[in-house]
Amino acid sequence: MGTNTPERPSGDGGAAPVSDEQWAELVRQVESGGAEAPKEPSARARMVTARLRALDAEAAAGRRGRKGDQREAWQPDGWRTGPARQDSKSRSAGRRRLAGVLGIMVVAGALVVTMRPSLVTDHLPGADTSAGTLPAETAPPTAAPADGPVADRPTREEPFRGSPAVRWADGAAGIEIPAAKASGGMSEDQVEHALRATRQLLVAANLDPVTLRGEKPREALELLDPLQQGEREHLERSIAQPDEKNDPLMMFTRFDPDEARLVGDVVKTRGRMTFEAGATGSVEVHADYTFVYPLLKPGGDEVTRTIVRRRLTTALHDPQRFVSTRDKLSVVGSGQNFMNTDCELDDGFLHPSFPSDGPNRRPAGQEVDPYDRSEWQPDGSCGTVSRT
Repeated sequence: MGTNTPERPSGDGGAAPVSDEQWAELVRQVESGGAEAPKEPSARARMVTARLRALDAEAAAGRRGRKGDQREAWQPDGWRTGPARQDSKSRSAGRRRLAGVLGIMVVAGALVVTMRPSLVTDHLPGADTSAGTLPAETAPPTAAPADGPVADRPTREEPFRGSPAVRWADGAAGIEIPAAKASGGMSEDQVEHALRATRQLLVAANLDPVTLRGEKPREALELLDPLQQGEREHLERSIAQPDEKNDPLMMFTRFDPDEARLVGDVVKTRGRMTFEAGATGSVEVHADYTFVYPLLKPGGDEVTRTIVRRRLTTALHDPQRFVSTRDKLSVVGSGQNFMNTDCELDDGFLHPSFPSDGPNRRPAGQEVDPYDRSEWQPDGSCGTVSRT
């Protein structure tokens, strides 16, 4: 043909189709010189158009296949103004890790409080800070312990209620020995034996139920050196025939069971033990302990407390240097303070005063605090107590 008639596009590239009317009009305009022949879209244009239509179709299909799903309509990459999705995931993971760590801390804290509730309860308003045993006494106290509530009187269920002794160790647990070392020409093992034997003597003389109810303290006597001149014989005589000059209370704590009985089986104990070199071939052990005895009046519910403080010095001698028995103790010195007992009786027993007793049974003399371990009263002191 002499006329430059444009070819009709096939539409395979994805362009919009042209109707017969539109095409006839375009041909007419070209033949008359009024318009240029339409050009087929470029390959890049067809590709972009196809890609956009495919994405629109994919989004529409997603909406049709997920009814009720509140999804955002498709948007081109980079349309968001906030952080990229991977950043949000990182923060979510960080929050989950933090939550995990906090959860572990909460569980650990709960376990600690379960095992040691005083860590929390001791700091609550009005909490009783008396709970828990005091650490061992390692040096002479400088003051008396604080007063407890006046209204807190001892009962059968709580015999140490209202007393500083409620936080003291129970019985023999309160008699701790220091670490031994060679001293006074005695080996470390010998010094340790002296310490342990002195502890046994304190327990047998002040905590053994046999001794407390007034029976013969055989275990305590067996620890003493029979070769020490006069000591063991004097104690044996004082037990058998107590009087003012021969008083078993100088070494042993004893109660008349018809007058007072121990409440339960716990005696509170507090004090300390030290040692030093004696004469060559000996070591001396110094003990200073206070014992608190809760006592019940037979036939009733009245509870009182008697307090005994003892200072005792023993020695272990080398039999090759001294006239002594191997592994047996000699008594070098002793001192006693008795509090809440009748001072006028010399029958070898302590006689506690109960709340219902008349004034004739109450001790007389200077008032002292039986729990004050910062001051030592004269040996054998027996007077009025400020508290029990």
